[in-house]
Amino acid sequence: MTTVTVSPKFQVVIPLEAREALGIQPGQKIEVIAYDGRLEFILVGKPKKMRGFLKGIDTSVPRDADRT
Repeated sequence: MTTVTVSPKFQVVIPLEAREALGIQPGQKIEVIAYDGRLEFILVGKPKKMRGFLKGIDTSVPRDADRT
């Protein structure tokens, strides 16, 4: 786990290890969500580039009787 420091301008630097693992590039958009006492960072992708990223996902999940 890596710790970062918040600057006086409320900025943080994303550690190199995390940037490389997620392929984050300069200028890329990241959505920030406050959730359950933590911050979550979600990469914003272009819809055209995201096409088909769920291909092959298993959609057979148990459903309530009134949801079939």
